[in-house]
Amino acid sequence: MFEPFYGLSASPFQLSPDPSFYYGSRGHKRAYAYLQYGLHQSEGFIVLTGEVGAGKTTLIRSLLQQLDPDKIVAAQLVSTQLDAHSLLRAVATAFGLVVKDYDKARLLAQLEAFLVSLVPKGRRALLIVDEAQNLAPEAIEELRMLSNFQLQNRALLQSFLVGQPELRQVMRGDSMRQLRQRVIASYHLGPLDREETHAYIEHRLKHVGWKGDPTFEDGIFDLVHSFSGGIPRRINLLCNRTLLAAFLWGKHRIDVEDVDKVVAEFTEEFGDDAPGQADLPAEKARTGRFVNGSESGRVPDPSKLVNLELRIIGMERSIATTVDLLRRLISMKRAKATPEERKAP
Repeated sequence: MFEPFYGLSASPFQLSPDPSFYYGSRGHKRAYAYLQYGLHQSEGFIVLTGEVGAGKTTLIRSLLQQLDPDKIVAAQLVSTQLDAHSLLRAVATAFGLVVKDYDKARLLAQLEAFLVSLVPKGRRALLIVDEAQNLAPEAIEELRMLSNFQLQNRALLQSFLVGQPELRQVMRGDSMRQLRQRVIASYHLGPLDREETHAYIEHRLKHVGWKGDPTFEDGIFDLVHSFSGGIPRRINLLCNRTLLAAFLWGKHRIDVEDVDKVVAEFTEEFGDDAPGQADLPAEKARTGRFVNGSESGRVPDPSKLVNLELRIIGMERSIATTVDLLRRLISMKRAKATPEERKAP
């Protein structure tokens, strides 16, 4: 809704991951380097962890865009709340195999035959398992067993395990000792610092044609960092709502008070579910005011944030649908109007 008002070509702060918006912070560049190193090794496991909204999916998608499909066949699993047998079926399906009601032995044979068939073509398989912290130990063990597939001295399958910080705890378990020996690289993607938060916001704005409209008061970037904890998706959440509010207010300069109002709206709408609010003193939470992050050093509960984001996405879609419906009704009314009625103001 606000994009034409500010001369932007698209929404700069959409919540869904988009590799075209990739911002290379120090942490993201280092994580990317670890992933590239792991790919170069052509075997074993690469583990990438980070908070909800830290940018893991965007990072993976950016990497996938750089892969040569003539050399690497990549498949991705998103739903990981599967038992061991269901996981094998999901892996086979992700690689495009038709497995019907195969038992485990036939599933493994089908997968191995597929992986071996890639070798003469000069290709290899890469499996990306998202939300890997939800995998049962038995399912992780099946993934480890798949890494045993070899042709002579060549590994046939390499896997990326991508997940929330809980995955690190899973990996430290006694039952994961054999898997840990197969981990080629591991990296935890942390939040952006204040300077990176500022650069990230301007990076996304410039990507959609920002020419300085709107302008921002300097203190806004500290405020956004304090509210978001430096997590990119939370930054998007606050900035998107702030731009929408500024558009509705008809403003071309956004100041700290504007962001404070949006934070207060979050608190009023969602109470303790508003990101950042649970960690603030009562008075700060009530007013929505942050002061250079000094009021809270803890990161908000990511599970609450996910629910908040989903609800906000639903609200934004409802608003867009309502606006579209109103435009259609106006068009229909004008189409039925007489020439005299159309001339009327």
